[in-house]
Amino acid sequence: MTKELPTNTILCGDCQKLLRDFPSDCIDLIVTSPPYVECRKNTYGGIHPDKYVDWFLPKSEQFLRVLKPAGTFILNIKEKVIRGQRHTYVINLILEMKRQGWLWTEEFIWHKKNCYPGKWPNRFRDAWERCLQFNKKKKFKMYQEEVMIPMGDWAKTRLRKLSATDKQRDESKVQSGFGKNISNWIGRDKVYPTNVLLLATECGNKNHSAAFPRSLPEWFIRLFTEKHDVVLDPFVGSGTTAVAAKGLERAYIGIDNNPEYCDMARAKLKDIAVQGSFKWKV
Repeated sequence: MTKELPTNTILCGDCQKLLRDFPSDCIDLIVTSPPYVECRKNTYGGIHPDKYVDWFLPKSEQFLRVLKPAGTFILNIKEKVIRGQRHTYVINLILEMKRQGWLWTEEFIWHKKNCYPGKWPNRFRDAWERCLQFNKKKKFKMYQEEVMIPMGDWAKTRLRKLSATDKQRDESKVQSGFGKNISNWIGRDKVYPTNVLLLATECGNKNHSAAFPRSLPEWFIRLFTEKHDVVLDPFVGSGTTAVAAKGLERAYIGIDNNPEYCDMARAKLKDIAVQGSFKWKV
């Protein structure tokens, strides 16, 4: 007997408890930004940095169970400065998740290109956040062509007249072991991006203090899923991940324990054009 997943739905409650009713190996992609330490005190209690790992691991245990073997988990998170130094709760969490069974396969950097400057006595304002990639298996679904970027105007002059060394794998002059064949770029309109994502922060959301831009989950949804795959955000907040998934014709499941945020997410989703009717069963 197949069990129908609650796709295209915003669920209100504790993700750790709600996910227990989900079948194993049913989610293609998890993209989420949980509350950072000592944030969102009214909804998540403002977790102390020393307790953050213990708070998160029971939830990531459920994420590991429901994620498909070829699926991916993207965790947007950042450190916090405590008493003048960076706290290690993110590093500690990575190590404990590896012990839990996760593979830490990649780290993307979200560079907030519209972050305004600022200073403190011993540091400057952060203009980046981590997007950690975890997987269950070494082989996972990945569609790199979906996130290729334009070559750029530099190619018009750089590729116009190539030297002899440009037409072979020219080894680095500093003996680093790296080399490149410039002629391989001839005729290309697009190239693969780096793992640094230059995306503006969310400026238009007045009802949620920690909304990330829609372009952030969209990028990962394009990279790791196909149409009609299931995307989960267990800390969905105002619904950005669900909106991105629906717009790209993926099934979405959003979870949050704040009823106000859940209503906000549902209202947003009504304004997104439905590009197909589908249900997902496992």
